[in-house]
Amino acid sequence: MLNRDTLMQALSAVQEPDLQRDIVSAQLLHSLHLEGETVTMTLVPTTPASPHIAAMVAQMQAIATAQGATSVQVSVERPVLLDAAGKPKIACMIGVGAGKGGVGKSTVASNLAVTLAKAGARVGLLDADIYGPSVPILMGLRGAKPAVNAARQIVPAVAHGVKTTSIGFMVQEDMAVAWRGPMIGKAVTQLLQDVEWGELDYLIVDLPPGTGDVVLSLCQAAALDGAIVVSTPQDVAFADVLRAVRMFSMLKVEVVGLVENMSHFLCPDNGKTYEIFGPSNSPRHCAAHDLQFLASLPIELQVSPSADAGLPIVVADPQSDLSHRYRALASDLASRMVRSQAAAKRQAEVGKGFFTVHEHTP
Repeated sequence: MLNRDTLMQALSAVQEPDLQRDIVSAQLLHSLHLEGETVTMTLVPTTPASPHIAAMVAQMQAIATAQGATSVQVSVERPVLLDAAGKPKIACMIGVGAGKGGVGKSTVASNLAVTLAKAGARVGLLDADIYGPSVPILMGLRGAKPAVNAARQIVPAVAHGVKTTSIGFMVQEDMAVAWRGPMIGKAVTQLLQDVEWGELDYLIVDLPPGTGDVVLSLCQAAALDGAIVVSTPQDVAFADVLRAVRMFSMLKVEVVGLVENMSHFLCPDNGKTYEIFGPSNSPRHCAAHDLQFLASLPIELQVSPSADAGLPIVVADPQSDLSHRYRALASDLASRMVRSQAAAKRQAEVGKGFFTVHEHTP
């Protein structure tokens, strides 16, 4: 005979690997109902993009079956993201930066955003490259004009499941954005704070290249939870990346790691791999500077024409090697951000002089 207390105790063996806590004490098990030999449960994971959801659900089903259930239903729901005032909030804000232009930063940002959305997360993409906005083209939103709601907030355009806004929506495509500091600061504030983002699991911020005024203003205004840096295999590219890493460090923004773009080319005609930019030293450089090496993204011929057509490669060719690598990167990033935010929360509570574990009984 099924017993609720016994089942609850058994379910506390299911661990959330990133939190390093069980689903009961971590309050991820939101409901548990028994009706005869039928068990119905609701799991609310740390993030809809968590790579651990399937394993946790399978464990929950196996435990309930071992306890005598003949029918087990586990539903997975998104967390409600509201602040103390009951307003929608952004759970995690991630900057995508580079020390120099031309490394494919915007391509990485847009594909990462779409990959997270395809994993079930609520995702926004902010094109903050004031001088060279390319996200409207990459996301198939060329010529889009933002609407304004009753609260005078910009309503983001939606493409491939991602809420998107860009300075490119507000200026003509061939117009030079020749703005000075105060105008840039105002635009940055508007793009960040005056947008109807709603509840978001992730806001991916495509930062301008370099370490100048625009990037500094954005990082200070955005309160980023973390940043990834994009480079290419050349040593000169990594030297520029280090400048970006040091800038993030100065601004107290955690650098999650480095993504190497255009690392190699696998020729479809002969199956040989060509290192067009020379052998990569990025993993060695990362190890020497205590920087995580997150992913190596190859050159694929379809990327450029698909991007011009407004189709990120993860949409245009979801079974390509590059798309598989983006999915692995998104899963890894989701896990790293959960661990990072959990550590920051613990540190904040310790800094206040207390640390409390909240038990939750569904």
